[in-house]
Amino acid sequence: MTQGTVECGMRGLPGPEELRNNGVVKNVGEAPHEELATGERSTRNRVARSILDHGPSTVAELAERLGLTQAAVRRHLDALTGDGVVEAREQRVYGARTRGRPAKVFALTDCGRDAFDQSYDKLAADALRWIADREGGNEAIAAFARARIAAQAGAYRRAVETAPPEKRTEALAKALSADGYAATARSAPHPQQGEQLCQHHCPVAHVAEQFPQLCEAETEFFAELLGTHVQRLATIAHGDGVCTTFIPKISHNASASTAGRNPA
Repeated sequence: MTQGTVECGMRGLPGPEELRNNGVVKNVGEAPHEELATGERSTRNRVARSILDHGPSTVAELAERLGLTQAAVRRHLDALTGDGVVEAREQRVYGARTRGRPAKVFALTDCGRDAFDQSYDKLAADALRWIADREGGNEAIAAFARARIAAQAGAYRRAVETAPPEKRTEALAKALSADGYAATARSAPHPQQGEQLCQHHCPVAHVAEQFPQLCEAETEFFAELLGTHVQRLATIAHGDGVCTTFIPKISHNASASTAGRNPA
C-alpha cells in the first residue's frame, strides 16, 4: 500500500498516452498553451532523454547531440533543474587534471530517472506469477497480499485507533492519502446506513487487475481495522474510476467480521 512521497515537477513533458507509445518522460502537470505551441515540451523531453541515454552531460555535449544552441539547452536545463528532474554536478576527471575549473555536467536525479517509463508493474506481476507457480497458486498470492498489508499497517492502525469512533473512516482516509491514495470519506447515499471510503488513486492497480487478492487483502484489513463488516463496491483494478468501500454505521460494540469481496 505504501507509495513513495517524492515528487518531481515534470512540467511540460509528455503525458501518459505518449509514454505508452514511445517510452518518453511521464507528465505530472500541464504546460501553458503557449509553451506547448512552441514545442518546448518536446524539446525539454529530448534534453532529459539525452541525459538518460548518454549519462551526465555538459551543455556543449547536449547542444551538439540535439542540434540546439547552448543558450537553448541552458534554458531547458534551468527548467528541468527547477522541477527536480536534473541536477548540476562537477564533472569527474580521470587522469591528470587540466587547468581551469572542470565543466559542469547535468545528471538525472532519482526522481527524474523514475519519471521515465519503468517496468515495475510487469516485474511485480512476474514475481507474483512465479510465487503462484512455485508456492501454491492463489492461496500463496493471498498469503503474500495479507503479509504485505500487515507489514504496512502500523501507520493506518495508529491513525484509526487514536480517532473517535465517528471519525475513524476519515482518519483512515487521511492516512491513505499520505501514502498517495488520494482517499476521501463521505456519507453513503443513505447517511444513516454508513459511509463510503473512496480511493481516487491506486499505485498497484495494473498488478491488481491480474491478482485481485491484493484488493481482497486490503478490504479484509479495512474490516479488521474498523471493527465492522465492509463491502468493496468498486475498484480501479476492475475498470471503475474510484475504489469505493462501503462502511456501515459502526456500533461501539461492533466486532470485525468477514470483509466484502471485490465485484467480479
